[in-house]
Amino acid sequence: MSSPLRLGIAGLGTVGAGTVAILQNHEQMLQKRSGRSLKIGAVSARDKSKARENIKGLRWIDNAVAMASDPEIDVIVELIGGEGG
Repeated sequence: MSSPLRLGIAGLGTVGAGTVAILQNHEQMLQKRSGRSLKIGAVSARDKSKARENIKGLRWIDNAVAMASDPEIDVIVELIGGEGG
């Protein structure tokens, strides 16, 4: 079997946190359907101090843009939302 596809999740609001939950809770089904395991290699969001249950144990990267050059990440999933800056 090929190595896991390592995802970097940028944005942990409603959509980002939901994506992390789906990846974690349906890992075997996703692997079966895609033919390759999907692993969360790192996460990033605007506020690291915000309470988030499903990211415990995941690697945090402070700068979401820095994930693009991280050799531990194969694909960036950008889910940053909100209004303004």
